[in-house]
Amino acid sequence: MPLTRLAFLLASLDLLAFGTGACDGSAASDADGEGAPETSECGPTVGKVAKVVDGDTIVLESGEKVRYLLVDTPEITNGKRECFGIEARDFNAEYVLGQDIALTYDVECADAYGRLLAYVDVPDGEINSLLIARGYACVLDIPPNGEDRAGEFMAMQRAAQDQKAGLWGMCGDVCGP
Repeated sequence: MPLTRLAFLLASLDLLAFGTGACDGSAASDADGEGAPETSECGPTVGKVAKVVDGDTIVLESGEKVRYLLVDTPEITNGKRECFGIEARDFNAEYVLGQDIALTYDVECADAYGRLLAYVDVPDGEINSLLIARGYACVLDIPPNGEDRAGEFMAMQRAAQDQKAGLWGMCGDVCGP
């Protein structure tokens, strides 16, 4: 079981048992004495998905926008309707909308648009990996983030290309060289 999946499961069990995101069972509290979600220096490490913007961006119930690391799906916002964009958004929504998620950050916490940059674990796995492996996205490697996982993601993309999965069977080589 991948470490991020294990961390998600442990955080979920902790939420059920203690009503807090603190993995050690200690109750994190805000000024009102209510349980506060677990956070890192980048932002929340757990949350619930309130909205799916497109194939690679979500909004948490707490208001943060999250952009998936190492993933680029076809655009469907700002008047664009790129090949397989609707399918990528719908696939993303099927897995994350309304779900409790775990977020894992890398070197840089946010992009130029103020979106958090994270790997996102859902009950069925890591959505970043699922999007690439099933042909709904291309790898978007922007160092310094992703240095430890870029090779893994490129291998998944090559396999999806070889199988003509998802956008690779419908749109051709959309990711460039």
